[in-house]
Amino acid sequence: MSGIYIHIPFCKHACYYCNFHFSTSLKQKNEMMQAIQSEIALQKDFFKKISDEEKEWNFIQTIYLGGGTPSLLAVEDIKAVLTSVSQCFNLSSDCEITLEANPDDVNPEKLLEWKVSGINRLSLGVQSFYDQDLKWMNRSHDAHQAYHSIMEIKRVGFSNFSADLIFGIPGQTDTQWEKNIDRMILLEVPHLSCYALTVEPKTALHHFIQQKKYPPVNEAQTAEQYEILINKLVDSGYEHYEISNFALPGYRSRHNSHYWKGIPYLGIGPSAHSFNGKMRQWNIADNVQYMQSLQKGIIPAENEILTPDMQWDEYIMTSLRTLEGCDLNYVFKIWGEAEGEKLKADSRKFISKGQMVLENDHLVLTNKGKLFADGIASELFR
Repeated sequence: MSGIYIHIPFCKHACYYCNFHFSTSLKQKNEMMQAIQSEIALQKDFFKKISDEEKEWNFIQTIYLGGGTPSLLAVEDIKAVLTSVSQCFNLSSDCEITLEANPDDVNPEKLLEWKVSGINRLSLGVQSFYDQDLKWMNRSHDAHQAYHSIMEIKRVGFSNFSADLIFGIPGQTDTQWEKNIDRMILLEVPHLSCYALTVEPKTALHHFIQQKKYPPVNEAQTAEQYEILINKLVDSGYEHYEISNFALPGYRSRHNSHYWKGIPYLGIGPSAHSFNGKMRQWNIADNVQYMQSLQKGIIPAENEILTPDMQWDEYIMTSLRTLEGCDLNYVFKIWGEAEGEKLKADSRKFISKGQMVLENDHLVLTNKGKLFADGIASELFR
């Protein structure tokens, strides 16, 4: 089974921390949607090219409309895109189809339209239930909309949905952070994606901090709030199945799980990335050039073939992020006994520090280790 990601590059306005590709102008929305449908048609053989022996890749198990803000689209646009996908690819009968949405776009009418169009999972960008945090981040919704959008989602009958939270926001106290988590638990949100506030280069937030208009992120507070998050959610029955993701039983994100398991996926739209197991491809992050290229029947993409070392690094990085961890039996099978033994030896220092454990031939990060996941992975790279 494979997945398809569709990047919708439009937002109402820019959140200060965001470094994703988007435009705040909807003037060329119709042309963009046509270009996206054209790319879908041109990519119809993407999975067939992987291997004739891997015919299961030809069946699409997940579709994810991200961005940007896909909830800005008219339902006709959503239907048109999903129709194009179904005409060009074989969809599994239980295909997970996710739409990213902002709370201010959620209302009963839209929710019903999304259900009718085929959307069966939502990913809601809440980020916080405090107005001061939302204003600080320049979000387009307020705390009231954040709360009531979840209530409406449940009332209309979306049982499978996710909500995002951000921690480590300067000025947000640990008590406020705990209340954000508690509200999600009380609302019985089945899936949560929780991210540390990251200051990305060239973002408004980066500029504000450089100009001393905003305080820098407090790394110690961020680490403390991450530990609070893990303890509260796990104690409440959530499965911490990936470093930033928590799910009640049966509600893992199948689409995102593809990324972490190295399953092939196709990215459609400007700036979207694709992966077929041995090659990574990415589209140009420019709306005008993307549309002009598709008008000529050309996919504006670059790619790179992953070397054995790159494939190793990819596996180490993604597997260590997951609850299951790095499978040593898989390492022995793919890379050989010498590499497997070396990985076990290199991991001992992290085990001795209490940052990793070896369980049933799997190297798994502890809660303490998850705070240093990227650094640990990089030390295990080739």
